[in-house]
Amino acid sequence: QVQLVESGGGLVQAGGSLRLSCAASGRTFSMYAMGWFRQAPGKEREFVAAISWSSTYYADSVKGRFTISRDNAKSTVYLEMNTLKPEDTAVYYCAARRGGSVTAFDYNYWGQGTQVTVSS
Repeated sequence: QVQLVESGGGLVQAGGSLRLSCAASGRTFSMYAMGWFRQAPGKEREFVAAISWSSTYYADSVKGRFTISRDNAKSTVYLEMNTLKPEDTAVYYCAARRGGSVTAFDYNYWGQGTQVTVSS
């Protein structure tokens, strides 16, 4: 069982930056691929970024602006978000999985989400 707790969301002006963190329980964090997803009001949940043992993956909409990273010693994954846009406003969810496609939605574990609001 893995528990995930996101933090770092908030209100920021367009063009600003935020850093999301996701702390995971358990001692096998390094064995999981980690992903970030988001869901805006009235929209479906969408893939944002993911990181496996050695690779990173990004949605086209955030490529070049967002950076995903992980610290296995701290069992934490991060999402550095720069040049934020109003359309980045959403609840951001952290997720963990072992095996399968990191861009798919069928992750094994999900956090509760953290709100990111970007004002214009």
